[in-house]
Amino acid sequence: MEAVVFDMDGVIFDSEKLVIETWKSVADKYGIEGIEAMCREVLGVNASETKTAFLKRYGNDFPYDAYKKEMSALFHERASGGRLPQKPGVKELLTWLKDRKVKVAVASSTRKEVVHRELKDGGLISYFDVIVCGDMVTRSKPAPDIFLKACELLEVSPENAYAIEDSYNGIRSACRAGLKPIMVPDLAAPTEEMERLAECILPSLTEVKKHFERRNFYG
Repeated sequence: MEAVVFDMDGVIFDSEKLVIETWKSVADKYGIEGIEAMCREVLGVNASETKTAFLKRYGNDFPYDAYKKEMSALFHERASGGRLPQKPGVKELLTWLKDRKVKVAVASSTRKEVVHRELKDGGLISYFDVIVCGDMVTRSKPAPDIFLKACELLEVSPENAYAIEDSYNGIRSACRAGLKPIMVPDLAAPTEEMERLAECILPSLTEVKKHFERRNFYG
């Protein structure tokens, strides 16, 4: 193992529940139906494709940009300044990897500005050698582009890297890129497809660290 590439939302931060909660607040205000199912449908995809999916479901006259701006303001009101909860075991796993000279990256579908701000606020940005965001690649997950870009910048072959993901689209993306995907489920429960595509499915980042320790992965 030369590298580990992390998704951010739902893997590093316990953020996806808050995304749904804030979208629900906007939906309740404006009478938007089915918002939770919509949010789950777009787990792991970038901003552009999320907007496309919303318009496909709610119609081209749906004022997505205005609603998204309102939702984002609510989200950052509740999560800014390092208040976004981190997933259990994340710092321990990152420290373990860095101590063993394993290269570490983020491959997140979220915009660069948000990714950098949240990692800085959470005191985690120094752990990462490379950060690739949704607005830095042409195609969103489940296309392989973001993981291929992360491996290119890390200067490692995809087959020598692990990916840690929580979403179906993330696991599909990592698998198509040739990395070894580990699923740590958050909002999306494992399916037969995920069991087939992932090297393993583990309940937490603490268990990911134990998984690596058992295999004597030392970079």
